[in-house]
Amino acid sequence: MDKFFDYFDSRHRESMLKKPSGEDGPVITISRQTGCDARQVAENIVDALNKKSGSSKWKWVDKDIIYAIAKELNTDTQRVENFYKGIELSNMSEMIMAFSGGFVSDLRVKKAIKDVILSISKEGYIVLVGRGGVSIAHDIPDSLHIRLIAPFYWRVENVMKKKTIDIEAAEEFVVDTDEKRFNLITTFLNKKQLNIDYLFDSTINRQSFSIAETTDLIVAMYEKKIGRQISERKQKSAIF
Repeated sequence: MDKFFDYFDSRHRESMLKKPSGEDGPVITISRQTGCDARQVAENIVDALNKKSGSSKWKWVDKDIIYAIAKELNTDTQRVENFYKGIELSNMSEMIMAFSGGFVSDLRVKKAIKDVILSISKEGYIVLVGRGGVSIAHDIPDSLHIRLIAPFYWRVENVMKKKTIDIEAAEEFVVDTDEKRFNLITTFLNKKQLNIDYLFDSTINRQSFSIAETTDLIVAMYEKKIGRQISERKQKSAIF
């Protein structure tokens, strides 16, 4: 994955951002409520699509983006992580960083995140887990945007098992992380939204479907939606 992000140097990213929009993608974004196993689903989707295409061109990304952005801004990964988590710097922290020459504003972090994610999405053959991807990549034609949800206590139990924590800690973690993920999605929209349901092509309840079944559903929807769009473009080009 390190080699993958090294590929996105400033020159390559600039060329990707200037790429004609009709050539963008394909990209699948997966937004999720806490405890819905999105990473496992993403990994399975990539494996399935690579097997179908007989290649290894599909990749999935999640926290790796943080390292790429930190490297781009010449700052530590915690600074980028704090932006994702919605942690604001105190006035004292800003002052110390400014005097030490290490200050990076939220505006710069936000722009770097948007540019990196958009260039990766435009390059295509990517499954993007979280990171505000649904907002940033929403206008890419060959894209599928999925939301994973589940009942609150189903997710709490899942978090308890994975993190080996008690129910009170798991409840707090789920509530806090859900709020931060919602805020991150709205951060990259042109205006704040109370409801983000319209951003998604489909919402899947993880309580109703296993990881394998969820993977199969998303792959089928991807093939249906993108296959239709490619067919429509071919028909238009044949007419003109």
